[in-house]
Amino acid sequence: MSATESLRNDHKQIRRLEKIIIQCYTKLYAGQDIPFSDIEQMTIIMSEFLDAIHYSREEDAYFACVASYDTLKEEIRGFMIEHEFARRIAKSISTHLQSWKKGNDEREPVARFLKAYVVYLNDHMTKEDRFFDVAEKEILSQEEEKMMYEEFRAVIAVTTKLDEMLELISGLEQRPWMK
Repeated sequence: MSATESLRNDHKQIRRLEKIIIQCYTKLYAGQDIPFSDIEQMTIIMSEFLDAIHYSREEDAYFACVASYDTLKEEIRGFMIEHEFARRIAKSISTHLQSWKKGNDEREPVARFLKAYVVYLNDHMTKEDRFFDVAEKEILSQEEEKMMYEEFRAVIAVTTKLDEMLELISGLEQRPWMK
């Protein structure tokens, strides 16, 4: 497996989360209740999988390697800005959820920021997938791909955390409100 394939696999898992979030905000807008704990799990996945694992792989290794060829720098800069945007949306979800748990009516802001997160995810991953195509075909060597992939795998704590996050996604997919 290559680094690019690994990041594409992350995107497949993120698409699973995207479907969960769509179902969640749709039901929240319809006035149905979603357990706070389930929404909290979504925010945990956003911060611990997307941010701490996926974005970290991209920002710390993949983008740095591609940029070393003095190419695609504007695209990388855009992705970095978008990653920060995603962090802010996720923080807004968490903030409004905590307020809602304390008894304030925060259903609409939680639903709105969840929807904004999905819009962001779809647009961002579509652009990144095109970026990966170019990087894989025109810039990165097979050796670089393999070395980055080995770096991704070398961090055992990340591998363990990734497994935990995928279990959370699977658990959310099985919730009654997802049916």
